[in-house]
Parts: sequence; structure tokens; C-alpha cells
Amino acid sequence: MAFIQSYCEANSSISRTWLDEGLSPCFYFTLVPTILLTVALFLGTLHCIFYQKYGTVMEPKFIPRSCLYRLQQALTVLLLVQFVGGVVWRAASGAELPGYTVLYACFSVLAWAWTMALLRTERRRALLMDRTRGHSAALLLFWALAFAAENLAFISWYSPHWWWGLENSREQVQFGLWLSRYVATGLLFFLGLRAPGLPRRPYMLLINEDERDVENGRQSLLGGAEENQSTWQGFRRKVLLLLPYMWPRGSVFLQLLVAFCLGLLGVERAINVFVPIYYKNIVNGLTDGSSWRAVATIVCIYVLLKFLQGGGAGASGFVSNLRSFLWIRVQQYTNRVVQVRLFAHLHSLSLRWHLGRKTGDVLRSIDRGTSSINSLLSYIVFSIFPTIADIVISIIYFITNFNAWFGLIVFVCMTLYLTVTIIITEWRTKYRRDMNQQDNNAKSKAVDSLLNFETVKYYNAENYEVGRFEDAILKYQVSEWKTQASLAFLNQTQNLIIGSGLLAGSLLCAYFVTEGKFQVGDFVLFGTYIIQLYTPLNWFGTYYRMIQNSFIDMESMFKLFDEEEEVKDEVNAGNLLFRKGKIEFKNVYFSYTSGKEILNDVSFTVLPGQTVALVGQSGSGKSTIVRLIFRFYDVQGGCITIDGQDISKVKQTSLRAHIGVVPQDTVLFNDTIQNNIRYGRVSASDREVEEAAIAADIHDKIEAFPDGYDTQVGERGLKLSGGEKQRVAIARTILKAPQIVLLDEATSALDTRTERNIQASLAKVCASRTTVVVAHRLSTIIGADQILVVSNGQIAERGR
Repeated sequence: MAFIQSYCEANSSISRTWLDEGLSPCFYFTLVPTILLTVALFLGTLHCIFYQKYGTVMEPKFIPRSCLYRLQQALTVLLLVQFVGGVVWRAASGAELPGYTVLYACFSVLAWAWTMALLRTERRRALLMDRTRGHSAALLLFWALAFAAENLAFISWYSPHWWWGLENSREQVQFGLWLSRYVATGLLFFLGLRAPGLPRRPYMLLINEDERDVENGRQSLLGGAEENQSTWQGFRRKVLLLLPYMWPRGSVFLQLLVAFCLGLLGVERAINVFVPIYYKNIVNGLTDGSSWRAVATIVCIYVLLKFLQGGGAGASGFVSNLRSFLWIRVQQYTNRVVQVRLFAHLHSLSLRWHLGRKTGDVLRSIDRGTSSINSLLSYIVFSIFPTIADIVISIIYFITNFNAWFGLIVFVCMTLYLTVTIIITEWRTKYRRDMNQQDNNAKSKAVDSLLNFETVKYYNAENYEVGRFEDAILKYQVSEWKTQASLAFLNQTQNLIIGSGLLAGSLLCAYFVTEGKFQVGDFVLFGTYIIQLYTPLNWFGTYYRMIQNSFIDMESMFKLFDEEEEVKDEVNAGNLLFRKGKIEFKNVYFSYTSGKEILNDVSFTVLPGQTVALVGQSGSGKSTIVRLIFRFYDVQGGCITIDGQDISKVKQTSLRAHIGVVPQDTVLFNDTIQNNIRYGRVSASDREVEEAAIAADIHDKIEAFPDGYDTQVGERGLKLSGGEKQRVAIARTILKAPQIVLLDEATSALDTRTERNIQASLAKVCASRTTVVVAHRLSTIIGADQILVVSNGQIAERGR
């Protein structure tokens, strides 16, 4: 059994920081637990007081059950056991037992036991105010310092007083204990950012939702209100969604460009190492009296390297500019693929979703989401990875060629910088998300107002609309101010950490120069390298924020991608085999929302070539029948068949290729009249377009316009009258030449004379075609083969 004989080992003192190419164990194992215990007691006490005063006990049902939280507890217990077990093992083995090992064990046990209490307090009590994701700053700072302290052991890699040699059983056990501490503290820190044992949303919001039961009724344009959650939530899912855009499949040329750009990144890292070295050689050559030729050669090489590197961290160097130039094609590929896929996905969504969308919100989400993907790829590939590589290379270089203290300074600054950046940035995430929401609201109000320009004019509501828009802008600016103010606070904190590290390193280097251990060129090398290193490190926070902002901006776009198609083709669905055009409704049930049926057990048959008219009061379900035939929706009961084929079992494109629709509310593209008519069949010739216009009785009207068929119809066709728009829609359907024609109040906006002319044209078009007509006027359906009276979602009467 060993007994305590002295506080430090023989030939050692607590005042000696550096001992035999490493940190003195006596100094290290005294400093680390003292700092950790101080932080735990001071911040932990404030933490408990704050939670006791401003917190409330959470109801058990709101506390999430998480295996990761149990892992946090298990890791803390493991650390407590190994602190005590290490001392017991050392005493039992008969080895020397210095006093600092006992102090290390006692202080560490107290500190980690206190953090266990803090962890349980956060899980049981909740603050009534909103909070960011992750644990409190007290716990995160403690875990970060503990993990950083374990990393300090690497500085003593060559010291015989540490365990890296693994030469005997004592060193092997000590190494095992250190390895368990390293893994446990690292896991605790990263799990702390996620906080698996805490609710994902503010406690008051959970209580309010539970009381009012609004969870099921809360809907928004893009799938619900934004939660106050970390943008790294679902990181794996987001990255998997981005993978198809990261690698240009199918293009060997673009893949070679990607590989070449990554190679240029490696060249830049090498250049960043050699620039300060050659600068040092120039200074030493000038002070040592080297020959002109030798100095000139070094200067030329240095200038060449600076030309390749550019100013600062290479932001404008030849290599960087070449890489940026070559990356343009890859970036364009990503941009194109994202926009095309999202555009196609939006067109595949159901009519129900499009009727409820807000166009302004969707457009802003697409714009920000597309640009954020390019930003995300650029920052991760060309900023984050190179910066981390530069930091690691610099630490290794300083430890190898200078002194371990310089590597320690860089490492400590990097750890503090990244920890503070992550904590503050996560805290200010909610402000950025709220700013995006207010931006969407402002743009949505502007788009809605401009689209309804006529309505605004009808009611002299210009001042009202301007006021609403100004209010939205003011709310946006409030959120913008919070975002910018929190950004300024983050920048100042980062500058303080970087400035402190630069001051400490410069003073230490100057001291070694005055002592004759370093040359003047070494001081220049350190200053050049450290500034070159801190420049990308200073931007590292910006990179992190931009990546986080990109994830925030992509959230709305991800939700658009997550919107599922309501009307889908079945697997291995075949094409519609059109024969004669017989339409049958067999006991059809349908409702837009649950609990309110629009169609109730509707059955009827439209024989090939017949015209069936649907009449009835508004809201009785007439237009719904037309939409169901076109398969804008799927029925909830029964089936609809064409020539005996269930339309839900065939491909939508093949079904709709045989159907022509003239809707009640015609909306035209902001294009020429000719192109709007040609939309019925985009391959049609100009002559065929004119023939369709003649059949729709609008040709003479078009010819009377100054620009004829090249006349622009304006936004949604507002430059044309209601009758002109409807005749263009009829011409478009005539040009399509479908086998089945659906007319939904096709002549409702026409005068009697024009209606009579179009009726004659429609009679020719509908001849030998199966036709379903929705109408209110008797004149519209006087020639129908069968009239169905629809009332309250049912066929009330049938006849001629």
C-alpha cells in the first residue's frame, strides 16, 4: 500500500510548467480539476438558482424518453468511477501516490457529481421562456473545457513522464483511463449540443398545444409552423437529399472538373505552408548578410507563391480564381438540377395543394432554397474542410518546428472559438428563422395585392394595401435588427478570442527571440503564419453561420419536396385504351375534407358520343364531377370508368391526353394569343391555330387587334375581356381535338349572339365525342341527350 509522501513526484514542482518535452503532470493534474471545479461550482450554482427561480416542474408526459439521455448519465457515472478507481488502483499497486493525484480525483468527483445534478435539474424543470436547442451554457462550457483538457495531453507526446510509451502495465492502465475520459468527455459535449433528454420545443408551447389540442389543426403553406429547433435537426436526412446534387452523374467532364478542383484545394494548402517559410528565409537572409543572388532567388520564389496564393488566405490568388472559374459549370449543374426537380415536383402535386398555396411564399422558398444549396456546397467543400486542414497543419507545424506552447495556444484558441461560435449561433437561430418568416409574409402580401389589382381598385383600397405591406416590412425589420445585433455580438466575441491568442503567441515568440532561442525570421514567420491562419479561422464563424443559414433557407424547400403527391399512378399502371368513350360513375363517394361529403353514392352513364348536362344549385357538386373525370382527385368510394377501365388504374398522362376541358374560370399565360391557343397542342402550325380560333368565333376579333395573333394578353389574361378569354380557352380545347370534352360553364361570360355562334361551333366539335356539360342556362343544354339534376351531392332527377 502506497502512502502520500509529497505533493509532486521527485525532481518535480508545481511551479514547473514544462518538464522534459511535455507538460508537468503535477502542474497539469492540479490545474485541470481546479478549473473544472471552479466552473462547475460557480456557473452551476447560478444555473440552479436561475432554474429554481424562473423554472417550473415539467409534467412527466412532456419529458422525452431517450436512450441518448441514459447514455449521458452512464458516461458521467463512468467518469466518476474511473476517477476514484484510478487512485485506488495506484494505491493498491504499491506505486508512488503523489498528493496531486488525490486532489485530482477529489476535485474531479465533486465537479462531475455537480454536473450530474445540473443535468437532472434541466430534465425535470423547464424555463417558461423560449430557449435554443442544446443544454445550458454552464453544462456545455464545462463539457467543452473537460474535452479540451483531455486533448492537451497530446502536447506531452514525447515526455517520459506520461503514458504514451506504454512500456509497462502502469502506463498501459493510465493510457486506458485517459482513453475512457477522452471518449466520454467528447461524447458528452456533442450529445450536449443535441440535448436528447430535453423537449424539442419551449415548454409553454407544449402546454398550450396540449390544452387547446391545436396540433392536428395547425397547418400552413409548407407543412406547419416553424419550430424553435436546431437547424442541424435531421442533418443526415438533409445531406442524403443533397447527395444527388453534389456529384454530377452522367457527365464525365463535370466529374473531372470536381476532381481537379479538389486537387487545387490540396495545392492551396501546400502553398499556405510555404509562403511564411520563404518570408522567414528572406528576413534571415537579409539579416545574416547572404549574397544578392541567394536572396533574389528566395524573393522570386516568395513572390511566385504569393501570386498563386493571393492576398490573405488566398481569396484572390491564381489558384483560387482558377478553381472558382472551373467550379462555375458544376455550380450551374447543381442549380439547374435542383430547380428542374423542384419545378417538376410542384407540378406533380395535387390540385388541392395548389388551391391552398401562397404563390409569394412558394417563390421565395424556391429562390432561397436553390441559392442556399450552392452556398452550402461551396462553404463545406471550399471553406470548412480547407480551414480545418489549415488549423491541423499549423498545430503540427508549430509543435514540430517551434515549441509545444505555440501549438497549445492555437489549439486552445480554436477550441474556445468553435465552442463559442456554436453556442451563440445556435442561440440566434430563432431570429434568423423568424426573419425568413416575416420576409415570406411581406412578399406574399405584395404578390397577392398585385395579382388582385382590379379588386384593389374596385374598393379604393390602395392605402389599405400599402399600409398592410408597410406593417409587414416593419415586422421584418424588427426581426432583421435582432439578427444583425446578435451577429455583431458574435463577431465581437470571436475577435476577442482571436486577439487574445495572437497576443499570447506574439509575446511568447518575442520572448524567445530576445533570449536568443529564435531568430528574427522566426518571429516574422510566426506573425505571418498566425495571421494567415486566423484569417480563415475568423471567417470560420461566418462559414458556420452561412451553412446554418443555408439549412434554414432550405427548410421551406425541403418541406416542398416532402409534400406528397395526392394523386399517384399505381405501380406498373398502363395507358388508357380508348375505344368509344363510355364514361361510368359507379356509386361514387367524394369529399374535399373529412366529415363533409360533396358526392354521395353518385351513379350515371355517359354513352359514347352522347352529351350529358349537369345542372343544379351552386355548390351541389357539378364542377366536382368534372374534376373527378379529369382525375384532379381520387374518389373515396366507388369508381369511375372509361370504356370499362378504372381511371385510377391507368396513367394520368394517358387519361388526360384524351380529355379536353373548358373551365369556368379561364386563366391565360402572360404570352401572345397565338401561344395561348397553341398550348392546346404545342406542335400545331399557325394555320391550325387560326382554324381553332375561327371555330371558337374569335378569329375576327384577334385580327382587329393591332398586333393580331402576337397580342400580349397580360398577367393571367387581364388585357382581354371575360368573353375573349373564354373563347381563347375554347379555341385551345378545339385545337387539342380530344375524344372526351368537359365544358364547365363554357359560355357563361358570353353575350347571347356570341354564345349562339359558339354553341354552333361546339356542336360541331362535340359531334361524335362524349361530352359532359356543366351549365345554368337552359339554352346551353337544350341539345343534351341526357340532363342530370345534381342536388346535395346526389342525382335528384334524370331526363331530357
